[in-house]
Amino acid sequence: QVQLVQSGAELRNPGASVKVSCKASGYTFTSYYIGWFRQAPEKEREGIGCVLPGGYSARYSDSLRGRFTISEDNAKKMVYLQMNSLKPEDSGLYYCAAAAGPVTLNQEMCLSPGEYDYWGQGTPVTVSS
Repeated sequence: QVQLVQSGAELRNPGASVKVSCKASGYTFTSYYIGWFRQAPEKEREGIGCVLPGGYSARYSDSLRGRFTISEDNAKKMVYLQMNSLKPEDSGLYYCAAAAGPVTLNQEMCLSPGEYDYWGQGTPVTVSS
């Protein structure tokens, strides 16, 4: 069965960086889009970006592009979210998710939680001094 397993909780100071990982299993890794989302307390889930593993360029939310970067390691079936210049408002639960193929996600779909079928367990990220 499809599984997405994320790395553990992270605590960082403002201005620091963190890299969260997502390990996929149970399907052909290059067949499903992987998206990243985050959810702060009492707020809606927000799309960060997505990638189709296999050498394609990632897409990002306009508000987070440049500070957040999605990368992959096909051999390990891992997708990563690198977050730089962290701010306290970046605190929340970070999720990876897989959209079962074959689909093509445009920019809007890439950032929409409803397009994804499988979810990781979430990684708490706290940014605080």
